[in-house]
Amino acid sequence: MQRHYRGGCQCGAVSFDVDLDLDQSVTCNCARCQPLGAVLAFAPRGRFVLHSGAENLTEYRFNQREIAHLFCKTCGIQSFSYGQMPDGSEMAAINVNTLKGVDPRALSPTHVDGASM
Repeated sequence: MQRHYRGGCQCGAVSFDVDLDLDQSVTCNCARCQPLGAVLAFAPRGRFVLHSGAENLTEYRFNQREIAHLFCKTCGIQSFSYGQMPDGSEMAAINVNTLKGVDPRALSPTHVDGASM
């Protein structure tokens, strides 16, 4: 079920609102997600609103450089990434660990074998 969430980085410089279905969350073992420990949920870009911190974000791209992994320059937390869904639509990949009032360890995410992709 889709709900509204507020999230952001540790220091508070980056803040956002997003509508997500956490029942569709995933974990991944790719070279980025595994060490980050991210639990991810995806939203169309139209359901993601960045309220503050755009000027405080640094971008990191790796592998095929298709996903903009964005993290706070001050505290280093990656709250979200921008990319495209397989159908080409713009999306935001939210690091569920950065959502207020959410315990990602209480979720049952689907595992994606990103290391094999």
